[in-house]
Amino acid sequence: MKELLGGVPELEEELGRPGPALVHEAADWPGDVVVLGAGGKTGAGIASMARRALDEAGRSGAQVHAVSRWTDARGRAGLEERGVRTVRSDLSDPAALDALPDAAVVIHLVGAKFGTASAPEQAWMTNTVLPAFVARRYRGARTVALSTGNVYGTTAPVTGGSRESDEPRPVGDYAVTCRGREQVFTHAARDGATPVALIRLNYAVEPRYGVLADLARTLLAGQPVDLGVGAVNVVWQRYANEVVLRGVRHAAAPEPFVLNLTGPETAGVRALAARLGEALGVVPVFTGEEAATSLLADATLCHTLFGYPDRTLGQLVELQARWIAGGGELWDKPTKFERRDGRF
Repeated sequence: MKELLGGVPELEEELGRPGPALVHEAADWPGDVVVLGAGGKTGAGIASMARRALDEAGRSGAQVHAVSRWTDARGRAGLEERGVRTVRSDLSDPAALDALPDAAVVIHLVGAKFGTASAPEQAWMTNTVLPAFVARRYRGARTVALSTGNVYGTTAPVTGGSRESDEPRPVGDYAVTCRGREQVFTHAARDGATPVALIRLNYAVEPRYGVLADLARTLLAGQPVDLGVGAVNVVWQRYANEVVLRGVRHAAAPEPFVLNLTGPETAGVRALAARLGEALGVVPVFTGEEAATSLLADATLCHTLFGYPDRTLGQLVELQARWIAGGGELWDKPTKFERRDGRF
């Protein structure tokens, strides 16, 4: 398997690589695609993958519109080079939505997480009010909305994590407003016959950011690893990108399709730090004690529908260690996975 150690171009090529099943499904997508919030961590890979899937399906005439404020000029230029049409728009302005291109497929990635503890009103506007405008603008379009496993309460690792049928128990403004986003899109499915898929993602990782990058940085800085959250789920970002796009086929009304998206393992934070430390030549130092419960999700349905991730947890740990040891690019976007109080 290609180890992506050639640098960012090879990594981004891999993150946007569609599998054969997605290409097959893209042949049946009903029209153009709009990716809202394409300037975020996951947006470039998803938009690029959608473009490549359509091209490989013989549908080069269908457009992929990547919408963002585009403060990252390099990221925008990279997508344009891959054939994605980028659209600069401030989606906090309802009038801006009316000016967006029409589309039959909507991938909604817009969300506010960090800073919501100090400015909860921003989380409510972005995560709950904005989706109502999106649902109105794209009424009837097949809509995949990215959500989060934070809408669940914590569970003991031995349970295997929360399932899609479990009652949400969100804690904190971020989780509550993400649940609000789900309810807004559920209303669109029931009231406006808009097919909807809600994808509850738990900690996608790639070498530049994510739980493994956070742990590796902590170890190399000689700082103690907090064990307050004793276990986590992580999943390879390329696989996550593909599952989001394959959600288009499963979008449903009047009841939306709901899916947990994460890896198959329940990974102990202590064990992850130990494996990363061994690979990096660092002896981990720990603080705190493992709690009896953690924020965990059971992704059995996801793996039944779409297969297992194409990189195992062990491969992700090795890739992370080699990437950071080799001086690979890192993003200053910590996950704050160790928070238990829902305050971000």
